[in-house]
Amino acid sequence: MLQDLAFILGFGTLSFAVAMLLAPGFIRFLHKNKIGKQIRDTAVDGKDSPIFRALHLKKSGTPTMGGILIWGTVIAMVLISLIPKELGFTNYSLWNRAETYIPLFTLVTAGLLGMLDDWFNITGVGGGKGLRVKPKLIWLTIFALAGAWWFYSKLGCLDGLENACLIHIPRLGDFDIGWGYIPLFVLVIIASANAVNITDGLDGLAAGLLIIAFGAFSAIAFAKGMFLLATLCATIGGATTAFLWWNIPPAKFFMGDTGSYALGATLGVIAMLTDSLVPFLFIGSIFILETLSVIIQLVSKKFFGKKVFLIAPIHHHFEKLGWPEYQITMRFWLIGGVMAGLGLVLGIVGMGIK
Repeated sequence: MLQDLAFILGFGTLSFAVAMLLAPGFIRFLHKNKIGKQIRDTAVDGKDSPIFRALHLKKSGTPTMGGILIWGTVIAMVLISLIPKELGFTNYSLWNRAETYIPLFTLVTAGLLGMLDDWFNITGVGGGKGLRVKPKLIWLTIFALAGAWWFYSKLGCLDGLENACLIHIPRLGDFDIGWGYIPLFVLVIIASANAVNITDGLDGLAAGLLIIAFGAFSAIAFAKGMFLLATLCATIGGATTAFLWWNIPPAKFFMGDTGSYALGATLGVIAMLTDSLVPFLFIGSIFILETLSVIIQLVSKKFFGKKVFLIAPIHHHFEKLGWPEYQITMRFWLIGGVMAGLGLVLGIVGMGIK
């Protein structure tokens, strides 16, 4: 037990150290090649967004694509973990069919999709500031379907694993949803990726919440005997913590869509792998709140012709009210931490794990 915990914490710490060492040079590379964020002119509904532009115009040109540092470090750590296994010092690595194939596949594919979106934003390809919503959604759906198929056919019901396609609802028990697991899996991954992307609007906001979320899921995975998945969560958390060091206000660089899509989608995958969908509603509550604020705003404007918030997502509403950026970020971190604690209790005690 203690040896396993040392391994998990060791990889999280090493991931942090590697990313910290790489960050200064990576930021210089982004500056040198003028890989900077272009502030959008329009809202999600395609209409002009003068409030957002006024609030964030000063950030135009800040280096982006920082998410590459995060998922790139994680991939490097996976490769490093293969060395002691090949040398015979241990029997396991972070490259594992049952626990890490799908999260790593998701991390890389969603990261590459986000990287393409960031590149379109930087270069202005296609006449806009990033990929359009429809093609992003289509590709994200394809990636999510691939992950869902792998789980269902290789790790799930078709592979004969007991309880693989059950959804656990605390206090109510397990529910066998069979092939319905596939659309649910896809929905969770798409929703999680976009929720983190929506939340990534203030310096340090999304990164801090992601560290909390991956920390909670590392504990849940460990409690469920998914030791390698717990280590992967710690590794992602360590790399994200190093990123946050440079992303706190005023940010030296942004994670970009390559970070928010990669980490958001991977977070959703891990929630499904650990059968923690209900706890995820607590652990990811701020991401959900941010997304709901956008949906409420769009529906209210379309059907009632008025806005509920001064600007959505909700963190920009508080920004417009005059709250300092760091104040919004830290208060959201605090709320996210408390809710993640509740989700952790629900995920461990509520499911009867001893």
